[in-house]
Amino acid sequence: MIARTIERLFASRWKGSAQEHRSILYGMAAVSSFVLLAKIAGAAKEMAVAWRYGVGAEVDAYLLVFNLVSLPATISFSVLAVVLIPLAARVRGDTPQQLPRFGAELLGLTVIGGLALAAVGMFALPALLTGKWLGLPGRTTDLAVQMVPVLVWLTPLGLIVALYSTWTMSVGRYINTLFEGLPAIGILVAVLMTGGIEPLMWGSLAGTLVQLGVLVASGGDRVFRVAPAFRVSSPQWAPFWQGFGIMMVGQAILSLTTVIDQFFAARLGEGAISSLGYAGRILALALSLVATAVTRSTLPVFSQSRASGGVDVQRIARRWTTLLAFVGVAMVGIGWILAPWAVRILFERGTFTTGDTQIVARLVRLGLLQLPFYFASLVFVSLHSSFGQYRLLLWSGVLGLGTKVIANFLLIPTFHVGALMLSNVAVYGANLLLLAKAPSR
Repeated sequence: MIARTIERLFASRWKGSAQEHRSILYGMAAVSSFVLLAKIAGAAKEMAVAWRYGVGAEVDAYLLVFNLVSLPATISFSVLAVVLIPLAARVRGDTPQQLPRFGAELLGLTVIGGLALAAVGMFALPALLTGKWLGLPGRTTDLAVQMVPVLVWLTPLGLIVALYSTWTMSVGRYINTLFEGLPAIGILVAVLMTGGIEPLMWGSLAGTLVQLGVLVASGGDRVFRVAPAFRVSSPQWAPFWQGFGIMMVGQAILSLTTVIDQFFAARLGEGAISSLGYAGRILALALSLVATAVTRSTLPVFSQSRASGGVDVQRIARRWTTLLAFVGVAMVGIGWILAPWAVRILFERGTFTTGDTQIVARLVRLGLLQLPFYFASLVFVSLHSSFGQYRLLLWSGVLGLGTKVIANFLLIPTFHVGALMLSNVAVYGANLLLLAKAPSR
C-alpha cells in the first residue's frame, strides 16, 4: 500500500523509467521489512545484554574482539555486492552455464581464505590485544584474550555467509536480510540462560552457524547447489579480479574507520567502547533500515539497466539521491527527539543506569547527523559500481579514512567519545562530494 502510494505520487516524474523506479521501490519495501524484523531481534538481544552486563568490561571486550574477527566478512560482503552482482547479471545474460562452475570455485577460495585468516587471528589477536600501545584496561584485556579462541571462527563462517548472501541478492531475492537476525537470536537465548562471557561467545557462533545453514537451504539458484572446488579455472575470474582487487583495497581502507574508532575509544576509559556500541546499535536501526534497502535494491536495478542500455541510469540515481537526502533530514529531526526515550526503553534496567542512558543518548544524537550524507552517498556508490568505476570508489575509501583520523584528533578534546560519532558526518560529507560527479561511460 505504501509503495503504491509513493509510486502514484512520483508517477509523473518517472516517465520513461517507471519500471526501474518501481523495481527499486518494491525492492526497498521488501528489504526494509526484513531489516526491521532482523533489527527487532537485534534490539531484544541488546536489551538482554544491557540487563546482564551494563556498560562494563565484558561488553567492551566482546565488541572489540567481535569487530576485529568480523571485519573480513564485512569487507567481503561489501565488495562482493558491488562486484559479483553486476558480474552475475552479465553472465546470466551471456553464458549462464558457466555460473555454477564459477560459484563452486569462488566458494572453495572463500573456505581456504577464511581458514587461513582464522589461523592468523588465533595467534595475532592476543598479541594485538595485550599490546601496551592499545591502552586497554587490564580486566578488559584478560576477557578479550579469553574470547579469541571461540570468536575467531566467526571469520571463516562470516566469509561464507557473505558469499551466499550475495548470490541470493544477485537473483533478485532479499530473504538473506531477514536471516541476518539469527546471530542476535543466538546471543539472546544464551544470555538469558546464563551469565559470564560464554553466552556472548557461543551464542554468536551458534547463531552464525544457523544463519549459514538456513541461507544454503533457502537457495533456489543452481549456483547454491555446488560443492566447493579448490581451483581457479573459470573464465569469469578475469573480470571478477579486475573489480575485486581494487574494491577490496578501497573497502578495507574505509572499514578501518570502525576499528580506528574502537582503538580511540579504548584509550578513553572503561565503558567508552560499550557506550559507543550501544549507541551504534540504535543508530544501526535507522542506518540499516534505509541503507540496506537502498544498496540491495538499487545495485541490481542499475546493473541490469546499464547492461540493457534502455534508460538513463544517472537520472534515476540523482532523483533517488535527492529523495533519500530529505528522508535523512527528517529522520535526524525525529531521532533527536526520541533518542533519550529509545535508550531508556531499550537498555535502562539491571546494571544499565540513568547516567548510562544520558551518555548513550548523547552519542545517538550526534550520530544521527550523518544520515542525510550517508543515504545520499549510497545511491552514488551503486551508480558508480554499475558503471565499473572501481578506482573512484577506492579513492572514496582513502578519503574516508583520512577524514576520520583527522576529525577524531581534532574533535576528541572537545567532544570526548562523541567525537567518534561526529567524525562520521565529515566522512560521509566528503564522500558525497567526491561521488556526486557523473560516471564516465
